[in-house]
Amino acid sequence: MSIASGLRGRHLPRRLTQLYVGLALYGASSALLVRGGLGLEPWGVLHQGLAERTGLTIGTVSIVVGAVVLLLWIPIRQKPGLGTVSNVFVIGVAMDATLALVPDAQGLPLRIALMLLGIVLNGLATGLYIAARFGPGPRDGLMTGLHRLTGRSIRLVRTAIEVAVVVSGFLLGGSLGVGTVLYALSIGPLAQFFLRYFAVAEPDAGSTVVASGTPKQVILRP
Repeated sequence: MSIASGLRGRHLPRRLTQLYVGLALYGASSALLVRGGLGLEPWGVLHQGLAERTGLTIGTVSIVVGAVVLLLWIPIRQKPGLGTVSNVFVIGVAMDATLALVPDAQGLPLRIALMLLGIVLNGLATGLYIAARFGPGPRDGLMTGLHRLTGRSIRLVRTAIEVAVVVSGFLLGGSLGVGTVLYALSIGPLAQFFLRYFAVAEPDAGSTVVASGTPKQVILRP
């Protein structure tokens, strides 16, 4: 896949809208998890930890990490799509914009509400983004590339990457909590539901499946 691939078809306007709305909502959902303060998604833990150490905004750190991960695609011969490159910038910008608008939550009920809203919104955003079919995000492209090179299962490669990311982020000061666990348990079913809802059929494309297991059945998140 190249950056220009996929830029055709009668559903192109809808797909482009889904791509950028999905990426923006993904950034917003990550920001809500930050404001909830009950634990972030795995990569969010790392981004927050690095932000604490560097003094950069968490959105800026997300952009930098995404760009670094994208560079790791070169030795494993992965090719980015429009969605891959857009992912690097749009999510970080949307995240910082949302954090500027939404204050820290006061009181446990509001924090729980923000956590739940952030997780559900993240699932919706994931469905929108993947269904647009403009290529995986940098982090998931790294996962599938390592799977191809090592021959290890998607499940094992993904688990290894995310455990390393969570542990590193936590040691750097990132927020690890009940929200992290709930996210890990619910994002698969949520993404699968919303992906089916937002799927865009093309004459030359088969159905898209979101599940765990084989390379053709993997949740590709930003």
